[in-house]
Amino acid sequence: MKFLDHLEEWLIATLMGAATLIIFVAVVHRYLAGLPIPVVQDFLIQINTSWAQELCIYMFVWMAKFGAAYGVRTGIHVGVDVLINRMNPRWRDRFIVFGLGAGALFTGIVGTLGASFVWSIGHTDQTSADMEVPMWLVYLAVPLGSYLMCFRFLQVMVHFIKTGALPKHDHSHVEGLEDELTAEEKGAKA
Repeated sequence: MKFLDHLEEWLIATLMGAATLIIFVAVVHRYLAGLPIPVVQDFLIQINTSWAQELCIYMFVWMAKFGAAYGVRTGIHVGVDVLINRMNPRWRDRFIVFGLGAGALFTGIVGTLGASFVWSIGHTDQTSADMEVPMWLVYLAVPLGSYLMCFRFLQVMVHFIKTGALPKHDHSHVEGLEDELTAEEKGAKA
């Protein structure tokens, strides 16, 4: 399970970093190509970066789909649970399990419909406008991200049934900071 967690985090971080870098390069290119420096302007105008915007849109779609699954796993999705928290514990637990099951059902249905769509579009020659990649690759984010989100809902539900605890995101927590502080404390004592 740790492998899937790290793969999910690595994919989101890589897509975010790469999209930021690509947009930065495209903006700098556009700015420098507009400067009236004869040799530089001629060279930069020959470089085509029209694909950058399309690629970043696709990267953000993939990032959002996998980020939603990450949000379910870590408990960072916004939820309105005022009424649920006021219920007696027996009914509260039942409603939480129902909500997690409904989330799993919904994302499973979206994943299945998305897979059907990807399958049908995969049998066409449809490609993206600028990059000319097969559109089934672009739309593959829908079933993959939805099925991962469905799995995360089921994972949280099973954990809740076993322990009675939901994932709770602590905004003040920085992962890995404890290890760094412990190492500094050991170094200071030596």
